[in-house]
Amino acid sequence: MQTIYKLVTLECQNEHVLEHDLEHTTKFSEPKIFDAHGDLTKRWYVYFSYRNPETGKLQRMKNIYGKTNRFKTKTERYTALNLYRKRLLKLLKEGYSPFQDNTELHKNKQNPKTVQPNNIEKEQPESLVEEVNIIKPKPANNIVSVKEAFDKAILLKTNIVSTTTLSDYKSRINQFQKWLLNHYETVADINQINKKMVVEFLNHMQLSTSPRNRNNYRTVLSSIFQVLEDNEIITKNFISQIKTIRSKPKRHKTYSPKEQESIFNYLENNDKLLLLYIKFISYNMLRPIEVCRLRIKDIDIEERKLRFQAKNKVLKTKIIPDILIKAIPDITHLNENDLLFTPEGIGGTWDAKLINRRDYFSKRFKKVIKDQFGYNENYGLYSFRHTFITKLYRALRKNLSTNEAKSKLMDITGHTTMAALNKYLRDIDAELPEDYSKLLKS
Repeated sequence: MQTIYKLVTLECQNEHVLEHDLEHTTKFSEPKIFDAHGDLTKRWYVYFSYRNPETGKLQRMKNIYGKTNRFKTKTERYTALNLYRKRLLKLLKEGYSPFQDNTELHKNKQNPKTVQPNNIEKEQPESLVEEVNIIKPKPANNIVSVKEAFDKAILLKTNIVSTTTLSDYKSRINQFQKWLLNHYETVADINQINKKMVVEFLNHMQLSTSPRNRNNYRTVLSSIFQVLEDNEIITKNFISQIKTIRSKPKRHKTYSPKEQESIFNYLENNDKLLLLYIKFISYNMLRPIEVCRLRIKDIDIEERKLRFQAKNKVLKTKIIPDILIKAIPDITHLNENDLLFTPEGIGGTWDAKLINRRDYFSKRFKKVIKDQFGYNENYGLYSFRHTFITKLYRALRKNLSTNEAKSKLMDITGHTTMAALNKYLRDIDAELPEDYSKLLKS
């Protein structure tokens, strides 16, 4: 007796997947894989529901295990269950049912010349029956190459993430593919990539670069593999199960009041454009890349408002403090679509990517200030944002309580939550305790 459960797990020498879908039916649910959240000590299986012919309701059917739980690795189990799942779906679409003996149907399928299509009624024209009979299953190649899979995932990320993020995705995926080619050149199918390979790659990045960079690669790969899982190109995004490792965050140190004043005075005489760029970071609490996005039309001098695209990709509006208004030259005659900052001056076109525009000013700052004053890699343009937020917070704390000062500061810095602001202030050591000498004397 050929039951549907036996047929699913039968080893077949000529396993092909039909290129065409048979008539849509709601008789059964899509077969799914239960992987016990990756726990190899528990039983993994394929499960599905089928509509009970007597009650008319979908009923959970017997789990399909096959030889799955004999395997000791996740990759082997996923491979086995994915085969069972595809074979079960194929059988269900062909009319096999867990509520009946499928022996006769299976024999007819093995001898297609003698079978009449079971979805054609007797009164239908003979020509239609003949037309259906000539439809034959065609072999399909289910292999999706690594490059093809990654290219599709990157494409599907377009318009979802920013151009800068998309560029970062492409760069990191390319590095992973190069590494894969050097260490696992026989890998052709995206489904051949397993957790062990990815962990090896991440270990390589950690040792050759930094833990932080390793974690960034893990984030990108997990995001891409999630797209592949969502589009049923792979069975499981196993990268989400790989843990991030502890890394020392990059710290931009704040400048002392004396250092900040010296830098501003030097730039006033040597690079006024760079000074204005820094003042947007300092007085409006913007990030360097946010300043690089600014266009003439984003600056409303009359209303004293500034519009910019923030880190979370939300278009925000801030007031322009009077101290910055006085530093901005007349821009009313400039093309509103021009960039505010270019290498040549205020207002103009600049055929360069956003990240390259930011890097230009970072390099310009290094040449003009860091090399001149002897600052190391812990100091940079971002340090001015930390410096002036710290300065502002400590000034507010002179007359306001901690909560009142933070609430007012949040409106200025643009942090969306108090938790985010608190973490930021801790990271830059903005809040320091009062002198506790008298406590030590008691």
